[in-house]
This record gives sequence, structure tokens and C-alpha cells, in this order.
Amino acid sequence: MNIRKDDLEGAEIQALLHSHLADAYKNSPPENVHALDIEALQKPDITFWSVWEDDVLLGCAALKELSPNHGEIKSMRTSKAALKRGVASKLMTHILEQARLRKYTRLSLETGSNRPYFPALALYKKFGFTECPPFANYWEAEFSIYMTLAL
Repeated sequence: MNIRKDDLEGAEIQALLHSHLADAYKNSPPENVHALDIEALQKPDITFWSVWEDDVLLGCAALKELSPNHGEIKSMRTSKAALKRGVASKLMTHILEQARLRKYTRLSLETGSNRPYFPALALYKKFGFTECPPFANYWEAEFSIYMTLAL
């Protein structure tokens, strides 16, 4: 598996992100969909990576800088064909390394609370994330779970 910065111009990554957004709207109340579209993921405060095996896209993730010491994980997604292969763990390890290199003291995220989000919640807990109050521009919502990790 090879992780690389991605400019989001390729057809494969665009298809994966369209699927990610479609699932977010299918599995979440519309007012609680915080997944970003391609244009938003191309903003200068976001670094986006994709993970590949040869020429096959396995997944992606982004890191948004909220402040000089606080980052947010955005758009983590594993392709359906690559589920249960450790792609998400590899991406999470990469994001944590990058956050530490940036000297962040905290990494946070928002995710859903219903069954489709259980695998993501398990991953975040495995890496030491714990629930926290809303951060940045988020608000208290029954559907959303906010998590953070001190680095």
C-alpha cells in the first residue's frame, strides 16, 4: 500500500468521494452531513491523501488545520473492494504521524452515531480517540459524535 498526496483530479478518487457523500446523505440526517465535497477538500487548509496498491485505489483521508495546534480528520473512506484489509488503520497511522510532524497537540473528528458508522467509531477508539464536546464550528446534535485525541 502506497499513501500519496492527491490533487483530487483523478476519476477514481472523484468516484470514491461521490460515493462517500452519497452514503453520508443516505445514512445521516441532512443537517448532520459534514462530509466535504471535492471543491471543499481542495482548500489550502486541507491536505488530502489517497492510498493505492499498484494502480488500484484503496481509500482516502484528509487532514484539516483548525489552528496551528489542532487538526481535524475529514473524509476517511475505504473502497468497498478493500474493506477489512487494514486500509483505514494505515491511513490513521499516517494522519497521526503528519499531525505530530505539524506539532499539533490535538486531533479531532466528527462522525455519525448510527450503525453504518460503527466501524469508524471502533477504529477511532482503537487509536485512542475519546468523545468530546463539539469543536470548531460544530454544534450539539443527537446524531453526531465528536471525538478527540491529545497528541
